Amino acid sequence: MERRYTFQDFAQALAFANKVGAVVKAESHHPDLYLSYGKYTLEIWSHKTKGLTERDFILAAKAEQKFIPFCAPT
Repeated sequence: MERRYTFQDFAQALAFANKVGAVVKAESHHPDLYLSYGKYTLEIWSHKTKGLTERDFILAAKAEQKFIPFCAPT
């Protein structure tokens, strides 16, 4: 499962990466993370099962929750 998030600049993308990183650590999950100027891509799948599990969907939902503040009008 892959989701690309877009931001106004690198600082916002990095701030989001740090928020998702905290969730990833708390969940003991290890997705692939890609950060570039104004973009952040999150690839989630369970290496052990070589597919998607319930944990993957929970992590994806938590990442979406962390993205909500970045969508608010400034």
